[in-house]
Amino acid sequence: MNPNKEISSREEVKELVDSFYAKVNEDDLLSPVFNDFARVKWENHLPIMYDFWSSILLGDASYRGNPFIKHMVLPIDKDHFSRWLDLFLETVDERFTGAVAEEAKKRAGTIAGIFQYKMEMLNQQR
Repeated sequence: MNPNKEISSREEVKELVDSFYAKVNEDDLLSPVFNDFARVKWENHLPIMYDFWSSILLGDASYRGNPFIKHMVLPIDKDHFSRWLDLFLETVDERFTGAVAEEAKKRAGTIAGIFQYKMEMLNQQR
């Protein structure tokens, strides 16, 4: 790990995503949601995440889709979003530095906040 590395290419985005989801898969709170409930097929999910984060951080417009739709049915709450964000920030800080790394952390915080809010609104309507 080189914490002085910038996120400047798809390879760095791939490293970020792979490292982050390795932590998710070991996490007592998040792993059951991804692996037991959602039964994520990682060989399909990870390339989508590469596209998602490459679009956000590198502006390559490789992601097409609506990420929230997949999350609507998951049994998740504020604790899950908090843990997701903590692991994401930890992964960025361990591996990267610079403006794009800071943008990644900012965007992850925004995404977690918006998704959590939307999930709370959905749950109130149910």
